Amino acid sequence: MYLLNLTFLQFAALFGSISALALALYLLDRSRRRQVVSTLRFWAAAGQPAAAARRRRIQQPWSLILQLAGMALLLLAIAQLHFGKPGPAARDHVLILDASAWMNARSGKGTLMDIARLRARQYIRALPARDRIMLVRADGLATPATPFEPDRAKLDAAILASHPGAMALNLDRALAFARHIQAQTGGRAGEIAFIGAGRTVESASPAPVPPNLRVILVPDAIQNCGLRRVGMRRSAADPDTWEIYVSAHNYGSEARNVTLTLDFAAAAGSGRLPVGSRTITLPPGADAEAGFRYHSASAGTVGVELLPHDPFPADDRAELEAPAQPVLPVTVYSGQPELLSPVLASNPRVSAVYRKPSEYRPDDRGLVVLDRFIPPVRPTADSLWIDPPASGSPIPVRQSIESARIVRWDGSHPIGAGLRTKDLRLERASIFEAAPDDAVIAAADAGPVIVARGGTPKIVVFGFHPSLSPMRYELATPLLFAGVERWAAPEVLRRWEIIGGGVGVVKLVVDEDYSPTGVKVAAADGTALPFTLRGRVLHFFSGAPGAVRVTAGDREYVYSLTLPEPWEARWQPPAGAARGIPRFVPSLDPSSDPWPLLAALGAAILTAEWILFGRGKRWDGRFRLFLRPGQAKPHARPVEVRR
Repeated sequence: MYLLNLTFLQFAALFGSISALALALYLLDRSRRRQVVSTLRFWAAAGQPAAAARRRRIQQPWSLILQLAGMALLLLAIAQLHFGKPGPAARDHVLILDASAWMNARSGKGTLMDIARLRARQYIRALPARDRIMLVRADGLATPATPFEPDRAKLDAAILASHPGAMALNLDRALAFARHIQAQTGGRAGEIAFIGAGRTVESASPAPVPPNLRVILVPDAIQNCGLRRVGMRRSAADPDTWEIYVSAHNYGSEARNVTLTLDFAAAAGSGRLPVGSRTITLPPGADAEAGFRYHSASAGTVGVELLPHDPFPADDRAELEAPAQPVLPVTVYSGQPELLSPVLASNPRVSAVYRKPSEYRPDDRGLVVLDRFIPPVRPTADSLWIDPPASGSPIPVRQSIESARIVRWDGSHPIGAGLRTKDLRLERASIFEAAPDDAVIAAADAGPVIVARGGTPKIVVFGFHPSLSPMRYELATPLLFAGVERWAAPEVLRRWEIIGGGVGVVKLVVDEDYSPTGVKVAAADGTALPFTLRGRVLHFFSGAPGAVRVTAGDREYVYSLTLPEPWEARWQPPAGAARGIPRFVPSLDPSSDPWPLLAALGAAILTAEWILFGRGKRWDGRFRLFLRPGQAKPHARPVEVRR
């Protein structure tokens, strides 16, 4: 006979405390009592009672005995009293179930995950019933699905609810987590069992293999070829043409000939238009690349598919959202449009319309250019004012000077980015009175000559005409207009790169060096994602399929993470690790578990005591004086007396 949940000293301490409290309540003698009698006729007023020493004694010993017996039985039920010889102590096992993307590959009539779930259920049934098991689902992360749980039904439900994710297996991280959680429990450590295919990513610092490791590998002799990466960018020669790059990998041991097809859908739910196809040969364990070109300025979905399909179709197709080619409408009001048409025509993403000042309309869209012209009503769109008269300039003109020399450009502002012209002397220029919130793009010795004002709408004011000054011979002129267009509509001059890849850790090499303050990484819903930037190499992590946007300067990278993360190596278990399902070991504990009976018996004894000696004896709610047989009840109204 032994206690499972409590030691004998803990049981004795609890039972002793309860017994002492019950005995103290039974020995308590109250000085005042409340008694209800039928009349005061035979009541004699008592004087001061004589002091007499009385020995305290228990009035109802059987009530006390029943209460102590009931509480003892309940405590024994809580302590889980067992009869017989105790078996071996329970152990805490960690079951690591491979939930990586590769487990979705088909093998026979089911998937690798179906086989792994069956092996996991066999394993938990092969362990002693008293042992506790924690289920950990492992892909790129180690996620506990249950605490240390002895209930096999709950473990079965958690195993059946496990499904493959989108990331590759990081087994070193899962083993390190299992060792850590076993050390934290304080109990007797059992096995760390891994069940899966063992296709893992390469780890920079492999974790030591635990000595209590058991390996149950799922056979996966599957020949697979899949897409590794798809990239899209607008051609530098023709902005309406997409240059598409496709990389595929052969995971098998034999060379295969595969076909890459490209299709395009203009809108969601519309039919897919075949665009092209390439046939490539994939050597075993190697990559192969193919390129496509597709001309389209409209938005749509570009699909890349690898044929024929194999038992792992998740990496056979990738779809990328291609944005429309943005165009900035520019309306120019000028009496000499030939002065501005060369710089505006140099950008194919700008659609310029030239009008006379007499044709002015304040409701133009895009960017409005006012060449030495003050409109009667200011435009509602963003506007560029070139050498406006002092009487109607949106930025007050302080003075007009001759021979103004530009001495400073604001390279931190989008308009002035990249401008390095020094000692540029203007024949004439207007000096503006800039407000504190205005950005001074260029300044002469006398003051600002180019000012930008943010808000809605945006306003840029030139104090001179670039095409009527020595600046027309400088490279800074087209760069200055490109900066204005970039500030008014950043998406117009933004360069796009769309990448289709797998979830997990993404490594991106940006074209230029940017500080972390100039780089933004956001999910499809706009949520900011953490990232690290070392030089030109940016790293971020996404554990779920979706789109991630990376903005760095005037370039935007859109990652369409729809492919599963590829595995890189097959894990080889150590020679000393146990393998396979252990043989069923019946419980060596011959004892019985009578706690339900003890709890029921203790509750029954306490209920009987309450009926015999407690409030159940007073069925009318009052303490009544029992009369002798034949004695008549007095008919006087009961009187309540305190003494």
